[in-house]
Amino acid sequence: MTILSSPLLGLFVGKAEQRWEGKAPSAIAKKAVSHTLDLATDGFTEDNQADLSVHGGSDKALHFYPADHYTFWQQELPEKADLFFPGGFGENLSAAGITEEKVCIGDIFELGKARLQISQGRQPCWKLNMHIDEKSLVARFQKSGFTGWYFRVLETASISPGDTLTLRERPCPEWPLASVIRARFDPKLDPTVARSLSRLPELAENWRNSFAKKADKTFIEDTRVRTEG
Repeated sequence: MTILSSPLLGLFVGKAEQRWEGKAPSAIAKKAVSHTLDLATDGFTEDNQADLSVHGGSDKALHFYPADHYTFWQQELPEKADLFFPGGFGENLSAAGITEEKVCIGDIFELGKARLQISQGRQPCWKLNMHIDEKSLVARFQKSGFTGWYFRVLETASISPGDTLTLRERPCPEWPLASVIRARFDPKLDPTVARSLSRLPELAENWRNSFAKKADKTFIEDTRVRTEG
């Protein structure tokens, strides 16, 4: 098993706000905190999700975004470069050296005394476009594969900004997260692969359901960008 360990670059939380006229509220504008946060099974107690039908819940308790990717976005969208920094995409956690290519679905990490498990990649919704004021960003996210991921919380604890994220267990080495993310956005995915992923207990329920549909040869997924938050 690959040894992965990196100190956090920040803890980020936000409150639901009415940011855009005629649009639903959002808590995507996270702010760094310098104090210890209490972590429950559905995320930090000081954090909000505006629409619980697509955000939050036990399978999406914490969002992690690799700090390594911000350089890519600064180069992709130089006119927005000052917006791309840890916490800038609405994540709760960020660290360097731990990316989608290096982790697998089901990986269990230790963070302080908490235990976290990778449950799925991120499918950003329209709010990310609005937050960065770039209408192409959601599509670019999916195409790049640099989506970050969600953790479920296996053991709760208090988390401090300087805690280190360390990989402890890898139950699904055959399912690198980068490959699963590509599969999720592939409209022509091999039904055999889709069926296997639909039965993977470590994968979040909503992604298992999506792969179950892809496994059905009578199901034709349209080519539009699909989002869930």
